Amino acid sequence: MPIQPPAPDLVDRLVYANRILYDHGVVDGLGHASVRHDSASGVFLLSCNRAPGMVRRQDIVCYDYDGNAVSETSERPYLERFIHAEIYRARPDVVAVVHSHSPSVIPFAITQNPLRPVFHMSGFLGTGSAHFEIREAGGNTDMLIRSPYLGEALARSLGSHSCVLMRGHGSTVVGNSLEQAIYRAIYTEVNAKLQLAAQGLGEISFLNEEEAQLSSDMNDGQIPRSWSLWVKRLGEVDIGN
Repeated sequence: MPIQPPAPDLVDRLVYANRILYDHGVVDGLGHASVRHDSASGVFLLSCNRAPGMVRRQDIVCYDYDGNAVSETSERPYLERFIHAEIYRARPDVVAVVHSHSPSVIPFAITQNPLRPVFHMSGFLGTGSAHFEIREAGGNTDMLIRSPYLGEALARSLGSHSCVLMRGHGSTVVGNSLEQAIYRAIYTEVNAKLQLAAQGLGEISFLNEEEAQLSSDMNDGQIPRSWSLWVKRLGEVDIGN
């Protein structure tokens, strides 16, 4: 049975989300963002195999949790759509997922040092990021999450965290809205850059758990202000038909 098409506004916001991530240097030609379908259970929206900075409305495809396209498309899918599928399956609270290879995060992923909140904007990192070691799940691989099995292993490593670092690869962040996930992806990279800079100066005074939660709750109410700016900063964008 054909699924109900997603709301046009949701498609537009996912297109802008991809463009915003590229504009902020969180993704380049690679990386991807997804969001749950607004009315069809067990379905999420993700671009076809397209560079994030080039995603348009017609590139958005609906997938089920097995990674199968359930809307009409002739385009190749992302190999790593299973990142998104298995996190949605494991975490009913998650509404949006971002996977990226933002450069300041990589050193933490390869050294198993957690990202911890160094300032109020990254309170969502709470007591620290999770860590995923792909060798434990799949042995020697090309580092990509290209199967449901590896996606499930990644989702287990993520657990209840908002961010999981992937050794030799990058990171994946989640949010309870598309805008929140984009905010978290941007500030995961910012926090990583600041944490790296601070390490050379002395002992870091991280936000404690309560400070992190209070900051995260406060910032969630301010995300629409940032989102409006990020969209405006893109300027005139052809997002398709």
